[in-house]
Amino acid sequence: MPSAAGERARRHVSVTIKDVARMANVSVASVSRALNGHTGVTAETQKRIREVATRLRYVPHNAARSLITRRTQTIGALLPDLHGAFFSELIRGIDLAARARGLYLLVSSSHGDATEAAIALRAMQGRVDGLLVMSPHADRVFLDESLPIVLPTVLINSHVRSERHAAIDVDDYGGARAMVEHLLAQGRRRIVFIAGPEVNHDVQERCRGYREAMTEAGLGEYATVLSGDFTEESGYHAGKQALEAAVRPDAIFAANDMMAIGCLSALAEAGIRVPDDIAVAGFDDIPMARYVSPPLTTVRVRIAELGEAALERLVRMIDADEDSPPEPRIVVGTELVVRASTGSRDASTRKG
Repeated sequence: MPSAAGERARRHVSVTIKDVARMANVSVASVSRALNGHTGVTAETQKRIREVATRLRYVPHNAARSLITRRTQTIGALLPDLHGAFFSELIRGIDLAARARGLYLLVSSSHGDATEAAIALRAMQGRVDGLLVMSPHADRVFLDESLPIVLPTVLINSHVRSERHAAIDVDDYGGARAMVEHLLAQGRRRIVFIAGPEVNHDVQERCRGYREAMTEAGLGEYATVLSGDFTEESGYHAGKQALEAAVRPDAIFAANDMMAIGCLSALAEAGIRVPDDIAVAGFDDIPMARYVSPPLTTVRVRIAELGEAALERLVRMIDADEDSPPEPRIVVGTELVVRASTGSRDASTRKG
């Protein structure tokens, strides 16, 4: 086996599929099958080939990849769910951008299950030219095991940082901080946060922004996080739970608009005046947010534009020349949209 110094030196020159085959002690055909996710290679051999390819930082020749795989003019998208306004808007943005380029969209959902996510990704292999992946299960090990190295992939709102995959993220942390700062400026101090699924990267970043803003305001010990799952029902139950606390909050900030809307329902049933007694805020700015009563203060994510930007980035990767540099990570900004649910009857917008 070559020395470690020798391997480091190799990283500064172009690594070919023949180099991977030689290091893994297999044929070029075996490397091609393993990296493209095809059958005919044992699991043990596939694992060895992937490890060698990763160690050598092997990047497939895009022109050769196109000749081997042939273009399908189809893009795959794996999302954690297909239900709800957020995912409808995201799919709409991706699909409109794809159709404008003569591409078709193949969409699947993991339904919150890692096994389902892996099955969906493998089912798309050979059917799509590239993948958009938004999944709480998409860590580095999962991606290495479930995706061919040669398949262009863009990760949406993922904590994974990889040379192999491009990434586009929403500034969840900054948006959450901006919302807490707004509530503090309104004189609110007992601010409760309704979180979503624990494994969700968006939730983790929004919760981090909430906690840090509360701590910097000297209110860290009063920070309270209630459980939710992004549904209206969970927001409703969290709202009732907040009302049962020994000391009632004067503001409730939900990690998405659907939970905030469910919370509004629970407060209305209890005769709580919003925002006089308790202010309520959400995150995402789904179309429904402006039509509930009172209209919902929220953090705006331009969801359809996020989908369009992810699709454009993926198309660039698919069409890239061999020597094109890796796509840098992009962070999409958010905007604070103030409506009547936190005390302002006239909507105002500022960047978070």
